[in-house]
Amino acid sequence: MAETASRPTNFIRQIIDKDLASGLHDTVATRFPPEPNGYLHIGHAKSICLNFDIAQDYKGTCNLRFDDTNPEKENIDYVNSIKQDVQWLGYQWEGKERYSSDYFDALYGYALELIEKGLAYVDFSSQEQVREMRGTLTAPGVNSPYRDTSIEENLAHFEKMKNGEYQEGQCSLRAKIDMASPFMCMRDPVLYRVKFAHHHQTGDKWCIYPMYDFTHCLSDAIEGITHSLCSLEFQDNRRLYDWVIENVSVASVPHQYEFSRLNLEYTVLSKRKLIQLVEESHVSGWDDPRMPTVAGLRRRGYTASAVREFCRRIGVTKMENMVEMSMLEACIRDELNVNAPRRMAVLEPVKLVIENLDDAHVEWLDAPNHPNNPEMGCRKIAFTKEIYIEQEDFRESANKKFKRLVLEKEVRLRNAYVVKANRVEKDADGNITTIFCSYDADTLGKDPADGRKVKGVIHWVSAEHARDAEIRLYDRLFTVANPAGEENFAACINPDSLLVKQAKVEHALAEVLEKDLSTLQSYQFERQGYFCADKDSTAEKLVFNRTVELRDTWAKVEQSTP
Repeated sequence: MAETASRPTNFIRQIIDKDLASGLHDTVATRFPPEPNGYLHIGHAKSICLNFDIAQDYKGTCNLRFDDTNPEKENIDYVNSIKQDVQWLGYQWEGKERYSSDYFDALYGYALELIEKGLAYVDFSSQEQVREMRGTLTAPGVNSPYRDTSIEENLAHFEKMKNGEYQEGQCSLRAKIDMASPFMCMRDPVLYRVKFAHHHQTGDKWCIYPMYDFTHCLSDAIEGITHSLCSLEFQDNRRLYDWVIENVSVASVPHQYEFSRLNLEYTVLSKRKLIQLVEESHVSGWDDPRMPTVAGLRRRGYTASAVREFCRRIGVTKMENMVEMSMLEACIRDELNVNAPRRMAVLEPVKLVIENLDDAHVEWLDAPNHPNNPEMGCRKIAFTKEIYIEQEDFRESANKKFKRLVLEKEVRLRNAYVVKANRVEKDADGNITTIFCSYDADTLGKDPADGRKVKGVIHWVSAEHARDAEIRLYDRLFTVANPAGEENFAACINPDSLLVKQAKVEHALAEVLEKDLSTLQSYQFERQGYFCADKDSTAEKLVFNRTVELRDTWAKVEQSTP
């Protein structure tokens, strides 16, 4: 048993502790069973961390098993993306990845066993008729006219289904349970349906495919899973899970436990809605940095350790709740504040000319990579006659609260000298195009000699040495906290969820091109936020994605909203 003092606890771990102490189990075996019909999202990450961490802490095993029972919506690209995401999160499954389709022969045998026991029958009712016969939450269902077909006839019909002698929708195999059950899932649920579809693992071997509720529990039993962990929407289905296990000959008896799924503010975690976002081009793809997919989070600059920490903080309970987006953002912000090297980037540049410098002046200054971690070293920045600063960092006139550059006033350039604004040059529309300054050569790393205090500090880059960069400012995808609750969730998409800036960045950032752009390269752009290099970067133009701002600016907006 794992040391309880070194790990968090929750009701699932308490169940496991009890099962191990009582001798019900002498080991722990879990599984993560995604359906390969889309990319994994942050909700899946919660399940991944839960299942794999439990297996690790209890020195057990965790299988990766693809629930591939619906070949029309699945493909191998989704399989590969899921494997990549699990490994990126820092986990490795037991042995080879598994597929529910690995067990199709065994599942067919279990279906035959149910038929032979008089517990399943082939129903030739249409899907609409089956739906009507099922009844409602307040009215019991009605028995199918095929419910009492003989065992021999059912075996013959099921064989014909397998051999492709019936068309799609012509018939299905249903369990014979109780049409008056208060639980809809127990009213003779469908176990198999005819589907002439090519399967990414089994090819064209099968033209009948088992339903999830029949497949899942038996796959758990075949693999010897001890604790099958599902989200709360499968709570009622546990009755069917147990019924199937109790009525077929399995050597291992797994048990299902349910926990609350993740609901996260300002996003949607329904796979159907995520597919809609992609197919309707509201986003650029599954790995769009605004998407809550693991691939999207990774591209945005989230680290695996930050995602794992988020899953640890939100915990595991049976209570449904909405988690604040700020909790996720705090996890990556806390990590990058410590680990991300600092760089300077000017997102809306205006030229500043230092008139008392020679045109050819180039002075290489030392700038620390991290103000609180000398071990991260320094990099060189070029100080030249012409530099760029942010447009918002200069005003012709301002009150004392404005701590940046003002005409006839001084400010310090980060890691460099104090400059004073003398005059400006404007275009025909009155926009400032150039700020002319002078610098105090005796202020590198120290205050002016005459004791005057300069409080403001602004960032800058050398005009001669700067690199062009496209800066993608990502924000929350929706304007409302619970878009899933809206009648038309797509109408709530934030029009400012992506803003693109053509920026100037210090030359040291060209180092990203020397690294693998498929891996994370994160920086804090001073006074701007945390950013990472995007895979679209080229030698001609670097591309950076904003991961998160330096502070939670949404908190102020939410507090001011009536």
